[in-house]
Amino acid sequence: MEWVLAEALLSQSRDPRVLLGALCRGEASAERVETLRFLLQRLEDEAARGGDAGALPEAAREVAAGYLVPLLRGLRGRPAGGSEPGPPGRQRRRVLRAAGAALRSCARLAGGPQLAAALAEEALRDLLAVWPASGLEGAVEVLAAVGPCLRPCEDGPLLQRVAEAALAVALGGHGDGDEAGPAEDAAALVAGRLLPALGQCGGAALRAVWGGLVAPGMPSGPGRVGPKLLVLSALAEKLLPEPGADGGPGAREAGPDARRCGRFWRTVQAGLGRAEDALTRKRARYLLQRAVEVSAELGADCACACAPQEGNGPSLFWWSDKKKDELLKFWENYILIMETLEGNQIHVIKPVLPKLNSLFECAVSEGNGCWLFHPSWHMCIYKRMFESENKILTKEGVIHFLELYETKVLPFSPELSEFIIGPLMDALSESSLYSRSPGQLIGSGSPLGLKLQKFLVTFISLLPEEIKSSFLLRFIQKMTSRHWCAIPILFLSKALASVPRCKALGIEGLLALRDVLQCTMITHQILLRGAAQCYLLQTAMNLVDVEKVSLSDISTFLMSLRQEESLGRGTSLWTELCDWLRVNEGCFRRLSTCSSTGLSETASLNAYVRNLVQEYVKSPAWETGENCFMPDWFEARLVAMMVLLAVDVEGMKIQYSEKRRTQNVLRIFLDPLLDALMKFGTNAYMPLLKTDRCLQLLLKLLHTCLLKGSSTQDDEVCTLLQNFVMSTTESISEFILRRLTMNELSSVSDLDRCHLYLMVLSELINLHVKVGWKRGNPIWRVISPLKNASIRHLQEMDSGQEPTLGRQVQRVVSMAALAMVCEAIDQKPELQLDSLDAGPTERFLSSLQPNQTLQKPHTEEPSSFFEESSSSQGWGKIVAQYIHDQWVCLSFLLKKYHSLIPPSEGEVLEPVLPAVQMPIRTLQSALEALTVLPSDQVLPVFQCMKILVPKLLTSSESLCIESFDMAWKIISSLSNTQLIFWSNLKAFVQFVFDTKVLTIAAKIKGQAYFKIKEIMYKIIEMSALKTGVFNTLISYCCQSWIVSPSNVSQESLSSAKNYSELVLEACIFGTVFRRDQSTKREDHYVRICAVKFLCLLDGSNMSHKLFMEDLAIKLLDKDEVVSKSRTRYYVNSQQHRVKNRIWQTLLVLFPRFDQNFLNRIIDKIFQAGFINNQASIKYFIEWIIILILHKFPQFLPKFWDCFSYGEENLKTSICTFLSVLSHLDIITQNIPEKKLILKQALIIVLQWCFNHNFSIRLYALVALKKIWNMCKMMHVEEFDALTSVIESSLNQVENMHGAGNAKKNWQRIQEHFFFATFHPLKDYCLETIFYILPRLSGLVEDEWIAIGKFTSFTDIPLDAGFQWYLSSTQLCDLEPGDWAQQDRGFNSGEADDQSEWTDVQKKIIPWKNNVPDLDLELAFQDRAAKLGKSISRLIVVASLIDKPTNLGGLCRTCEVFGALVLVVGSLHCVKDKQFQHLSVSAEQWLPLVEVKPPQLIDYLQQKKAEGYTIIGVEQTAKSLDLTQYCFPEKSLLLLGNEREGIPANLIQQLDVCVEIPQQGIIRSLNVHVSGALLIWEYTRQQLLKHGDTES
Repeated sequence: MEWVLAEALLSQSRDPRVLLGALCRGEASAERVETLRFLLQRLEDEAARGGDAGALPEAAREVAAGYLVPLLRGLRGRPAGGSEPGPPGRQRRRVLRAAGAALRSCARLAGGPQLAAALAEEALRDLLAVWPASGLEGAVEVLAAVGPCLRPCEDGPLLQRVAEAALAVALGGHGDGDEAGPAEDAAALVAGRLLPALGQCGGAALRAVWGGLVAPGMPSGPGRVGPKLLVLSALAEKLLPEPGADGGPGAREAGPDARRCGRFWRTVQAGLGRAEDALTRKRARYLLQRAVEVSAELGADCACACAPQEGNGPSLFWWSDKKKDELLKFWENYILIMETLEGNQIHVIKPVLPKLNSLFECAVSEGNGCWLFHPSWHMCIYKRMFESENKILTKEGVIHFLELYETKVLPFSPELSEFIIGPLMDALSESSLYSRSPGQLIGSGSPLGLKLQKFLVTFISLLPEEIKSSFLLRFIQKMTSRHWCAIPILFLSKALASVPRCKALGIEGLLALRDVLQCTMITHQILLRGAAQCYLLQTAMNLVDVEKVSLSDISTFLMSLRQEESLGRGTSLWTELCDWLRVNEGCFRRLSTCSSTGLSETASLNAYVRNLVQEYVKSPAWETGENCFMPDWFEARLVAMMVLLAVDVEGMKIQYSEKRRTQNVLRIFLDPLLDALMKFGTNAYMPLLKTDRCLQLLLKLLHTCLLKGSSTQDDEVCTLLQNFVMSTTESISEFILRRLTMNELSSVSDLDRCHLYLMVLSELINLHVKVGWKRGNPIWRVISPLKNASIRHLQEMDSGQEPTLGRQVQRVVSMAALAMVCEAIDQKPELQLDSLDAGPTERFLSSLQPNQTLQKPHTEEPSSFFEESSSSQGWGKIVAQYIHDQWVCLSFLLKKYHSLIPPSEGEVLEPVLPAVQMPIRTLQSALEALTVLPSDQVLPVFQCMKILVPKLLTSSESLCIESFDMAWKIISSLSNTQLIFWSNLKAFVQFVFDTKVLTIAAKIKGQAYFKIKEIMYKIIEMSALKTGVFNTLISYCCQSWIVSPSNVSQESLSSAKNYSELVLEACIFGTVFRRDQSTKREDHYVRICAVKFLCLLDGSNMSHKLFMEDLAIKLLDKDEVVSKSRTRYYVNSQQHRVKNRIWQTLLVLFPRFDQNFLNRIIDKIFQAGFINNQASIKYFIEWIIILILHKFPQFLPKFWDCFSYGEENLKTSICTFLSVLSHLDIITQNIPEKKLILKQALIIVLQWCFNHNFSIRLYALVALKKIWNMCKMMHVEEFDALTSVIESSLNQVENMHGAGNAKKNWQRIQEHFFFATFHPLKDYCLETIFYILPRLSGLVEDEWIAIGKFTSFTDIPLDAGFQWYLSSTQLCDLEPGDWAQQDRGFNSGEADDQSEWTDVQKKIIPWKNNVPDLDLELAFQDRAAKLGKSISRLIVVASLIDKPTNLGGLCRTCEVFGALVLVVGSLHCVKDKQFQHLSVSAEQWLPLVEVKPPQLIDYLQQKKAEGYTIIGVEQTAKSLDLTQYCFPEKSLLLLGNEREGIPANLIQQLDVCVEIPQQGIIRSLNVHVSGALLIWEYTRQQLLKHGDTES
C-alpha cells in the first residue's frame, strides 16, 4: 500500500525536491511524517538500483537539517512516550519513529558519511545535555537512525563515545555510577533502540559497550543487575559468536565472546537467583539459553576464565563438543527448573524437583569426585526458591537442600559454605518453616529441625580440618548478625550441639556463642529461650578447644546463661558441665597473671576458684567513702557459681571415697568469706563495699546451691553451706541490726543496701526455721529490737522535724524493716512474739495513716543529693516502696485480727485498732493506694481487699464494686507484662472470687453479683489471647469449692450453682488457631480441672445433684445455640469442637442423672440426634442414648417415636438412630422380656433396609444383622415367617459380586470400631471419652486429651473411683478406619428435577449475504469484500507459538473478528490435522504470513516504521491493565511462547505490555485464550469508535 502511494506521488512530479519540500511544510502530523518516510525509502531504493541521484543528496541534507532534526528536537522536551499511555503519547511515538526512519534514509541519500557523522555528533551533544533529565527520546532516535550509517574505522572514536553515553544511560548513571540515573523508561528506550543499532556497527562501539559492562570498577550491587541484563539481552546476538562465521576471513575476529567472561556469568547468576522482578530473571534465562544454543551450534570447545580466588574448581561455563549431549541435557533441565519456579505453585514445581537431583548427579564426576559444573549454578536454583513469596515453596527448597547429603556426598566447595552461611541461614530465620507436617503428632520434633541437625553434622564432618574452624566461627557469628526469633535460634543451636566433639573454636568462638546467648535473651518465650541456652552450652563443651581458652573466659561465658532457665544446679546439664570441667581441668590456657601468685596449680579449677574468692573478698581499690553505690551483682553470681561447680567437680572425683573431703574443699573455698562475715559484728570499720560484696556472695551461694527438683536435705553441699552460714548468723545479724537502726543509712544509694540486708535477714530466718526454731538463738535476739527500733524511728519522724534526706531515708528503712518482720511472722507462726491481744506494735500499725507519702527532703548539699537521686529511679519509686510496705504491715494486721472487723463502722465507738475496726475507711484507702502505686507494688493492697470485701459486701456494695473495677483495670493493663502479671492475677482472682464473696453476692443478687460475672467473662476473653489466664481462675474456684477428695462442702456448692456458667465455659474452653498460628498451649488444663471437679461430685448429695443438673441443662442449651448459629460447619471448626466438648461433659455427668431429671432432658437429647452433626459428635450422642436406654428402658417408646418422623426430617439423622439399634443387645441387657422389643426393632429396621439411599441401607443392614443374631440366639418362633426374607437379604449383601464400592463399604462398616469393637458399658471411662474416641473419629490432635494429663494435674485431687479413668478394653489399640459416618442427606444419584433449557446454541454467520458458490482462488481481500466481511488493521504475530492446537484456535479467532493478518513461524502448520481440527477452515479466509522467530526483530522494526504500535501480552513491572488500555487502530499484537513467554530480546522492541487482570491463583492463561481476549477487546473498542463516528 505504501509502495503504491509513493509511486503515485512520484508520478505527479519529476523533481523529488518539490515533493519533499511540500511534505516538509505544514503541521508535523504522524501521517505527514510517515508519508515523508516511505517516500524517502522509495527514493533510497531507486538510488540503490543505480538511478540518477541528481540533486537528491542536497535535498536529503536539507530535509534532515531543516526539518527532521528540528522536529526531533522539538519533541524531546516532552516526557518519554512510555509515560503517556493515551492517544497523544502514541501519536508522538509514531512521529518519532517515522522521523528516525526518514533521517536514516536522508543520511544514506546524502552521498557521503559527513551528514551521518554531523547528525550523530549533534545528537550526542543533545543526549548529554538533557540527560539525566527526561526528554532524550529524540536524541536516541537520531542516534539509532544514523548510527548504522557511520564508518566503523573512520568514525570509530565517535562510535565509541556514543556507545559509552548509551551504556551510561542504560545502566542508569554517569561513568562512576554514583549519581541517580534517569527514569527506567529512558534506559529501556536506549537498550531497545540505540544499543541494537550500535551493535550492528560492531568494532569500536561494541567493544566500548562490552568493556564498560565488564570493567573491574563497575558497581555490582543488586540494583545494577537489572540494567546490566537489559543491555546484555539487547546485544545478545552481537556478544555471542555467530555460528558459521569462523570460516570467513576476519569476520567477527574482534568481536567479544561473552561466554569466556566470568563477570558476564556472575551477572547472569545474580539475575537468576537474586532478581526481584520476573523480567530481569527472564532476561538472565534468555542469555543462558542463547549461550548454550550458540555453543551447541558452533561445536567448538570453550571455557570461561576463572578468577584467581576461585582456585582450581570448574569454570563458571564451559563447553566440549565431545560431551555435547550431556551438556545439552544438563542445561535443558536447568532452564526448565528455573522457568517452572516462576510459577510459585508447589503442585507444579514439585514434580520438577527430581530433575534437580539429576543436576547434582551430572555435576559431580564419578571418577575423582570433583565438581564438573560450578556449584554456584545449583545455588541459584535454591536462592530462587528461598526468595519466593510462597512460603511452602521456600520450605520445600530448604528441605531439598538439607536432604542433599542423605543420598550423595558432594565435594567441598567454597561456594557451598558461602551459600550455607548466607542465603540458607537467611531462609532458616523464618519461624513458620519449622511447623509440624500435617498429621504429625504434637510433641514430635520439627521435620525441618531434624533435617537441619542431620545436615549440619554430615556437612561439618566432611569439611577439611583447616576449613572447619573458620566455617563454624562464621556460622555462629551469623547467628548474632540479626534479630533472630526464638524458634530458629533453638533449632540452629540444637543442630550445633549435635556436631561431634572437635577442637574447632577458640576465644573468638566462645565470644560469638556468648553474643548468641545475649541475642536469645530478648525473647519472652522462656521455655524456648532456656532450651536454646542448654544447646549452646553443649555446643561450647563440644567444640571449644580448651587449650585456647582460660577458666576466666569459661566463667564469663557461663554468666550469659540464666540459672533459673537452663544452668540450674542439680540439672543434667550442670552435671554434664561438671564432668567436662573435670576431664579438661588441667588443659585450660594459663593466665599470665597467675604466675605471680607462686602457686604451681594455678591452672587447676580449685586454685582458680580459691584465688577468685580471695580476690573477691578483698577490699576494692575503688572505694571512695561511706556514700558509694552498692556494687553490681554480676561478680557475686560468677563467684558463687564457680565455687559450687568446683565443689561438685570435686564431689565427682571422690564419689566412692570419704565424704569428708567435700566439707574440707568447701571450707577452703569459703574461708575468706566466712572470716570476713565473722568480723561483721565486731569490726565497725570494715569497708562498706567489702560488707556489701560479702553479703551479695552469701545470698548468691544460698540461691545457686538449691537443687532443681529435690529437697536440700539430700544434698550434702547444700547442708554444709547452710551450716557454715548459720555459724556466722550472730555476727551478720548484729551487723544488720546496727546498720538498720543506728541511723547509718542516710543516702539514696543506702536504700539498695537496706534491701540487701533485709534479704539476708530473711534467708537467715528461713535457715533457722528449717533446722528448728529455738528461743534465744541469734535471730530471735534481733527481731524484737529491730521491730521496736523501727517503730521508735517512725514515731520520731512524726514529731514534726524538718524532713532532711537522712531522716526520710531512715523512715523508709524503718518501714521496710517493719514490713519484713510482719511478713516473716505471717509466714512462720513460730516467730509470733506477742499474744493475740493487741500490743503496742499492733496499735501503732493500726494507727498508721495509709498512703502517707514522704515529702521530698530538704538538703544543705543539693549537688550531692541530686547526684545520688540521679542513680535511682527517682523519689517517686522510693515513696511507692514506702506505701507498699505500709500495706504489707496492714495486711499482717488484718489477717491477725480479721475476727474483730465489724460489718459496718458504726458498731465500734472507740476503736482500739482503727485500721481493723474502721474497715470502710481502710477499703477507701486501699482504692486510693491502687491509684498511686505502680502495678508491681499492689499485691499487699489486694490481700487487704480480700479480707475487707467479704465483711463489707452487704453494707457497702457500691464501694466493693468500685474495688472490683479498680483492681480489674490494673490487671487488664498488665496483660503484656510477664514478670508481674501472674502474681497480680492470682491475687486478684483470690480477692474477687473468694468463696465468701461469691456466696454473699449470690445471696443478695445485687450489682456485685453481676459485676463478678462480667469480670469472669472478661477473664475468659483474655484467656483466648493469653494462655493460662483461665487456668488460674477455674483452678482457684474449683479448689475453693472442694474440702477434701471425697467431700465437697454443701455450702460452697450451693453458691457454686449460681456460677455454673464458669464451669460451663471451662468445659467447652479452647481456642482454634490457624495452622500457621498454632502454638503449644496448655488450654487442656482448663477442661481437665473442670472435669476432675465434676468427677468429685456426689449424686446423692442434693446440692451436688442440683449443681450438675443445672450444668447439664445449660450444656444442652449451649449445644442448641451452637447448632442454630451455623447449620453446616466443617470438621475441626470452632463449632465442631465446642459441640464435641459439650457432649463429652454430658457423658461424664451421665451416671449422676436420675429418671426424673432425664424425663426433663430426654427430648433435647433425641432432638440433638436429628441435627446434622459431625461424626465424633454423633458417636457421643449415640453413646449417651444407648446408656440412657440401658439404664432406663422406660424411655424406649420415646426412642421408637423417633423413627416416626417424616422422611425429610430423618434423611440426615436416621443413621444415628440405626447406629443405636445396632447396640440393642446392650440396651436390652436388663430387660427380662425382650421379644416385643426385638419385634419392634425388626419392623423398624426392615423398613429402612429398602431405602433408596445406599448409606442408610448399610446402617440398617448392620442393625438388622445384629438384631437377627439376637433373635436366632433366643429362638423366637414368632419370627420364623421372616426368616427367609431376612436371611436372603443378609446373604445377598454378604455375597455381593465384584469388587465395587458397595462390597467394600459393607466390609468397612462392619469393621468400624463403633460396631465391631466399641462396648458402650465396658468402654465408659475418661480415656475413651477424651482420648480414644476423638482419635478414632478423626478429630484434630489438639482435641485428644491423654489420660496422663488428668493424673499430672494435681490442683484438683483424684476421686475415689480413679480406676474408671483408664480404658481396660482393646479399643485403645485400634487405629482410625477409612469409613466415615454419613451425616448428610443423600440423593439417589439422579437429579430430582431438572430445569428445562431456556436457551439454545446458535451459530453466528459473520457475513451479510449468504453466497452459495465461492471462488476460493480469489484473493483474501476480494473474498472478504464479496462476503461483506469487515477487515480491521490488527496484526497478530504468533511466530513464537509451537503447538498446532493453539495456532488453529488463534486462526479461527482472528478470522471471526476480522484481523488483518496472522503471522506464524511456519506455514507448514496449516497442514497439521490438529491445526485444521481447531481452525475449521479459517485459514482459507485469513491472510497468513510466515516470519521465523530469528526474523522477528527486523519484522517488528519494519512495522514500527510503518506506524504500528507493538503490543506484547506479558506481565512486567510496567505492564498496563487490559481494561484500562486504549488500542490504536494500527496495532500489532505479539504473543509469547507457551512455556517461555516473550523472549527478553523481543521485550525491548515492545511499545507497551498489556496484562489481563486475574482474580485466581493460577499464574497465567493459555496463549490462545490470552490472544482471544485481547483480539476481542481491540475489536470491541474499534466497533465503539466507528459507532460514535457514524452517529
